[in-house]
Amino acid sequence: MQRRLLLTAGLAGAATLAGCAGPQVAQYASEKPVLDLRQYFNGTLDAYGIFTDRSGAVVKRFTVVMRCTWNGEEGVLDEDFVYSDGTTQKRIWRLKHLGDGRYTGRADDVVGEALGETRGNAFRWGYTLALPVDGKVWEVQFDDWMYLMDDRVMLNKAEMSKFGIRLGEVTLTFVKRAP
Repeated sequence: MQRRLLLTAGLAGAATLAGCAGPQVAQYASEKPVLDLRQYFNGTLDAYGIFTDRSGAVVKRFTVVMRCTWNGEEGVLDEDFVYSDGTTQKRIWRLKHLGDGRYTGRADDVVGEALGETRGNAFRWGYTLALPVDGKVWEVQFDDWMYLMDDRVMLNKAEMSKFGIRLGEVTLTFVKRAP
């Protein structure tokens, strides 16, 4: 029991230190083009992504079609995923702009509320996802970073972890369709 307690405390300490060591969204404040999440995620977007495991091996490839709308400070991102193994998935994000570049979001497979912030060309989004794996559901944490490249292209890199241990990474490219 004591060994388990020490292991848990050690993992929690490592996770806390790792969280402090990484980049902060504020350091991108002067980067251009400036990301307005409500403007970029408005209309239809296509996304192309991969999931890599801890070793860097590609485990799954996927595409996403996103239909995005905003009504004032509230947005809906309706996502349809198609994975390389032929499976499909739907996720509907409901976002709320809180002002000063801050956002919250909810989706059916997100535990609690996602929190995010934009500065300059960057958006950092943190949340816990209920992820089905081999008949069980794991609650995994996402540290999700998006970087606006131009008015149509945004790059996304998200680290997935559990108990502070890195499980893998999701890499995506978003391309906004012309109106």
